[in-house]
Amino acid sequence: MLVAVNSTKHPTINEEERAAAVRAILPVEWTSVTVVAWSGLTSAYCRSHDVGVIVRGVRNTTDLQAECQLAAMNQSLGLPTVFLPARPELAAVSSTVVRALGTLPPSTQP
Repeated sequence: MLVAVNSTKHPTINEEERAAAVRAILPVEWTSVTVVAWSGLTSAYCRSHDVGVIVRGVRNTTDLQAECQLAAMNQSLGLPTVFLPARPELAAVSSTVVRALGTLPPSTQP
């Protein structure tokens, strides 16, 4: 699992902390899953680690449109993409919303 490092975004925690947080929520028996922070192209990581398919999550049609453009580029590089839809109750969750909730005092959080 790649944790993307995007230089145009400014997350509240660094990429290594984000990768550790992702690893921490995965079931402990998922020993075959590796979580890595990566700042390069996904296709470059896949080629260098013998990954044959990209799995991407999508929340809504806006995500799907953007992801289809990336998938077309990756397909042209020989890497197919499979889309995994979000559970309906998570479809509206975004990193912006999560950050905003994280800044609320505990008494006001849902």
